[in-house]
Amino acid sequence: MNDKRLFAPSTARNRGPILDVLRNVLPAKGVALEIASGAGEHVTFFAQHLPGLTFCPSDPNAEARESISAWIASTRLANVNAPLALNVEEFPWPINAADAIICINMTHISHWSATEALFEGGSRALRKGAPLYLYGPYRRGGAHTAPSNAEFDGSLRARNAAWGIRDLEDVAACARAKGFGEPQIVDMPAHNLSVIFRR
Repeated sequence: MNDKRLFAPSTARNRGPILDVLRNVLPAKGVALEIASGAGEHVTFFAQHLPGLTFCPSDPNAEARESISAWIASTRLANVNAPLALNVEEFPWPINAADAIICINMTHISHWSATEALFEGGSRALRKGAPLYLYGPYRRGGAHTAPSNAEFDGSLRARNAAWGIRDLEDVAACARAKGFGEPQIVDMPAHNLSVIFRR
């Protein structure tokens, strides 16, 4: 009755395919910082399957952090740290360094300035060669990759005019400006992409 865990239906569908990509992207050991962890379902799932890494979840929302803590408690995982109150646009971040950064479904549900801040903070926290992993829907060549993404984009912009599915080319240009290389792109189910940048 006092379960503070939040649940997102999409997580059960996408966490497996995301994990398959992360197995080939993340280092075997070290600290993986998750930005905008939301409910905490993803980070605890990844931590269960990648025990060599220490996961550091974060979210600017207090209710989300409460849910993350509840997920950590329910799974009894020793390799997930307490969630950080981290807003990507507020520097310095409350963590100085990480061996990888994971950011799932943030770029389209935030202002563009949050994406810019993500790469700025990532350039400070990651060593050379370390990965910054993004997951979500993106436009390519100025066009949506599926009608469902166009509909989703419209619903996002109706909720907040500053939100919306980003052009992958704009995201890559932003990353380059902060010292990241060209992205590795992996097609995912439901017309989403995994996009991996490295310092």
